[in-house]
Amino acid sequence: MYSRDQLAEGFRALGVTPGDTVLLHASVRAAGEIAGGPDQIHLALKLVLTANGTLMMYASCPNYTDEVGRGNLTPLQEQEILEKLPPYDPFTARAQRENGTLVEFLRTYPGSRVNSHVARFVVWGKQTDYLLSDQPWNYAFGVGSPLDRFSKLDGKILLLGCDHDTLTFLHFAEHVVDVPNKRVARFRVPIEEDGQRVWREMEEFDTSGHPVHPNWPKDLFARIVEGYLAKTGNAGGKVGNAQSYLLCARDLLDYALPIMKSLAGDATDSGLKAF
Repeated sequence: MYSRDQLAEGFRALGVTPGDTVLLHASVRAAGEIAGGPDQIHLALKLVLTANGTLMMYASCPNYTDEVGRGNLTPLQEQEILEKLPPYDPFTARAQRENGTLVEFLRTYPGSRVNSHVARFVVWGKQTDYLLSDQPWNYAFGVGSPLDRFSKLDGKILLLGCDHDTLTFLHFAEHVVDVPNKRVARFRVPIEEDGQRVWREMEEFDTSGHPVHPNWPKDLFARIVEGYLAKTGNAGGKVGNAQSYLLCARDLLDYALPIMKSLAGDATDSGLKAF
């Protein structure tokens, strides 16, 4: 069983320092048994960051909120959603389950705030106002997004026992990389306007289910993260039982963009030599 202080020491050993801005991905199960429950993970990280630091996680939205029009559902399923789904309320809606349990613990903890978008982030700390300032409705992971501002703050990405293929920051790379033929998703989201439910049109580069570019391998994010860790000699360390890593977001972006460009221009196995 691990205490809050033991978790905090693990974060310090990884390189988290007071005043950092950290984007956290975490597997609660991987961390092992924690005295006081999962909240101790984000509380331990806040202890290290101090009041001058900032913590953010990607929450997204509940199932079906952003599914109508994507082509993943049958016509009957879409019709039922159009009839029954209530307007999306970013301030009360649960986090997407696929993003893990810790983000919902953080979202509902005093002092946390969220942005009013289906591409929703939970933020605590000094840079909250800046990170949650105006966000574009369309292409919400790209320029002007919380991920864009996170990068400009020299943010650090903390992977705590999680799958390397789920790194949200690389959706920013997908959006800003200058290559042709990226897949675009167009869909509708139920929101409330003047007391009425309205289905608002939205589009983004298609970040769900398959790579944004048809030439990119399905496990591109994991390959990029693992290649970056190897190149930088980042062996990580343990936080609780969880093998964990701390990455510099800007450096990862600089590493990822040339790989994405190379693979976009080469549909053969030789393109994978970019790694």
